[in-house]
Amino acid sequence: MNRIVTLNSVAMRVSFFIAIIACAGAAMAQPNLTPGAPQSESILVVGGTAHLGTGEALENAAIGFEDGIINFVGAAREVDRKRYNRVVDFTGMHVYPGFIAPNSTLGLMEVAAVRASRDYQEVGTFKPNVRSVIAYNAASDITPTVRTNGVLMGQITPRGGVIGGSSSVVQFDAWNWEDAVVRADDGIHLYWPSSHHKHYEDGRAQLRKRKTYDQKLHEITDFFARARAYAAGQTDKRDLRMEAMRGLFAEGERSAQGAATLFVHANDAKQIAEVIRFKRAEDLDRVVLVGGVDSWMMADPLRENDIAVMLLRTHSVPRFAEDDIDLPYKLPKLLEDEGVEYCLQGEGRMAEMNTRNLPFYAGTAVAYGLEYEQGVRALTLSTAKILGVDETCGSLERGKDATLFISAGDALDMMGNDVRHAWIQGRDVVLDNKQIQLYEKYKAKYDAQRAAGDR
Repeated sequence: MNRIVTLNSVAMRVSFFIAIIACAGAAMAQPNLTPGAPQSESILVVGGTAHLGTGEALENAAIGFEDGIINFVGAAREVDRKRYNRVVDFTGMHVYPGFIAPNSTLGLMEVAAVRASRDYQEVGTFKPNVRSVIAYNAASDITPTVRTNGVLMGQITPRGGVIGGSSSVVQFDAWNWEDAVVRADDGIHLYWPSSHHKHYEDGRAQLRKRKTYDQKLHEITDFFARARAYAAGQTDKRDLRMEAMRGLFAEGERSAQGAATLFVHANDAKQIAEVIRFKRAEDLDRVVLVGGVDSWMMADPLRENDIAVMLLRTHSVPRFAEDDIDLPYKLPKLLEDEGVEYCLQGEGRMAEMNTRNLPFYAGTAVAYGLEYEQGVRALTLSTAKILGVDETCGSLERGKDATLFISAGDALDMMGNDVRHAWIQGRDVVLDNKQIQLYEKYKAKYDAQRAAGDR
């Protein structure tokens, strides 16, 4: 009996060590996605077309950066190459500022079917004190897949309730959320209630006002009144929800970047009209409309009230059957012509993994009338301005962070986007992910089978 136990114990140990070796092998097969080390040598990118993000482009350009900061932008013939330790020739290619994904839940959800990996929404209705960034998973397996298409930054945004919480701007090459933060708590997200709903009668759809709308609007107005009074110091009690609202009001404390932004999620024209009235009534400095499907109808009041728009993804269908089938593709051009500040975002089904398609939303808008450099700006400097980080991010200009990438082809085109090099704040970014490795794995398998069949 003792000998049998001993043999069983040996067998268990052997199985245990085999399992360890197998796990180690599996771990070795994973992409090396260690965040890059701080920039240690000066780098000059020279030779191709630079899309500056400002609406301008430079042919045969040179972009130099050191210690994570851009220190030269100009023609290749004007730069002193000897100043730089490393020269990257991108002749025939394109360089862009890192694209920015606003209104994103990237890093807050990994697998939609697994509840434990969904961390984008907290329980409650009015919860401005919820900070989405502390739930941000910098080691998400999805993030590397969006970096390989040039999306290097994002605004991590909470969902749910009437006030979902505060968002933060992060860069996508970090050990943890603290390392990732570019601007913490850039604004509060208000989900405006729908004023009308479709009612079907005799097979025909009619719009009817929601019975609960006035009550919900009263609750929002009351909450903001209490928050304003709190910011003015008219209470002795400390309230975490009211503390989070301070930055929205002139009476409150402002961050180094200025007033916090109120991001109002609304789509139809009636909602947008109410949002504009609300901004005036509350005397709010910074309001941004998120979604804005009907914003083209309200262009004049949006421009006059200095309200920018984060447009819903262009790869969408129209809201109503009578709408122009191409309307989602044309929205950026319509707002551009009206002088309304806007940027592009990707909220919708499978938003996290579809973040990699953000460049192609701009490409579609370009195909439907938007100028190319305006399309690039809608992913870079316009987004940075709306998020309040344009002094350090969003364009290829001296003094800004060296967050940029090189694509062998047109980065706004599905067939052309081919990112060869990327840097975030001057750090080399690993351009690898599980999808690439699986592609290479099965390509090798079927190439081998094909070769064996040929013999």
